[in-house]
Amino acid sequence: MIYQKRKKALLLLEDGTKFWGKAIGNLSGTSFGEVCFNTGMTGYQEIFTDPSYFGQIMVTTNAHIGNYGTSAEEVESDSIKIAGLVCKNFSYNYSRPKADFPLEEFMQKHELLGISDVDTRALVSYIRDNGAMNAVITTEIDNIEEVKEKLAAQPSMKGLELASKVSTKKAYTIGNSDATFKVAALDLGVKKNILRNLSARNCFIKVFPYNTSFEELNEFNPDGFFLSNGPGDPEPLVSVIETAKKIIASNKPTFGICLGHQIIALAHGVNTFKMHNGHRGINHPVLNLSTKCGEITSQNHGFAVSREALEKNESLEITHVHLNDNTVAGLKVKDKNCFSVQYHPEASPGPNDSLYLFDQFLENIKKVKS
Repeated sequence: MIYQKRKKALLLLEDGTKFWGKAIGNLSGTSFGEVCFNTGMTGYQEIFTDPSYFGQIMVTTNAHIGNYGTSAEEVESDSIKIAGLVCKNFSYNYSRPKADFPLEEFMQKHELLGISDVDTRALVSYIRDNGAMNAVITTEIDNIEEVKEKLAAQPSMKGLELASKVSTKKAYTIGNSDATFKVAALDLGVKKNILRNLSARNCFIKVFPYNTSFEELNEFNPDGFFLSNGPGDPEPLVSVIETAKKIIASNKPTFGICLGHQIIALAHGVNTFKMHNGHRGINHPVLNLSTKCGEITSQNHGFAVSREALEKNESLEITHVHLNDNTVAGLKVKDKNCFSVQYHPEASPGPNDSLYLFDQFLENIKKVKS
């Protein structure tokens, strides 16, 4: 590989805190987003392409990023979705035969600006104590005051609707049209592996844009509905919440993941809130309150369902709890065929602790069909 001279780069937080490093990926420019961290030791390509991370500058706590390159099989969408990458040691070369390209080439293809050689331990400690906040990565270090002004003008993630930025524009289908079951999936930022898991369970899936009406979804005559993961604050998604109310009222089997989980709560009048740091990693412990079994889960969310409000709601029941902070990790609607989780069973960090959730959804469909 021919090494280029690396530009000096700056990560500037909205409170004025600075971290210096070197530009990676797109080697010049400026990128804004909410800075947050992920504690996963592997899976950086899946993280970078996950639509739930849209608009976020991702700090990787693992010291080495890029060492196993990238593979066309390991993407969760058609492009990189994070707004920027912050890491300690960036590997320009890779040592995995399965890989197609080095990570930097993948970043350049998708025009992603990053910064390496940052003291990420200090940065993560700072975010942990002070919370996720807006930030900017820039190589325009001679115009810092102008960059500061632009950063101050960036909207907060609280109140920000982002599902429309990552949802499909046109409906499309996944799987075998002769499959036994049909599922209508509302795309709020769906990951490819979720659709693969449904397809592997003999489902034919039609994926619809985030703002599709219940009537149009129902024209597909699905056996069940799926509400996907996605980025941003769930509360501004007023039309989606109304659609979810109609889906749940239909009493067809319904399954929600992450943002879909939050939408189901909001459809019952249970509020959500922006977390101090959020949950982002592949080692989050969750307790299934029904089986009393623990699950190692993959999580990536900055908003959560209010446990206090949910416990007061007579229509809902908490099914799963996050063991680190006792936040709601799963719920079900008592008198309807609907359940959801805050985490990602398709990511399989356990590795198979949570895959039963897809089977549970299919069992619900089978019961109704029979």
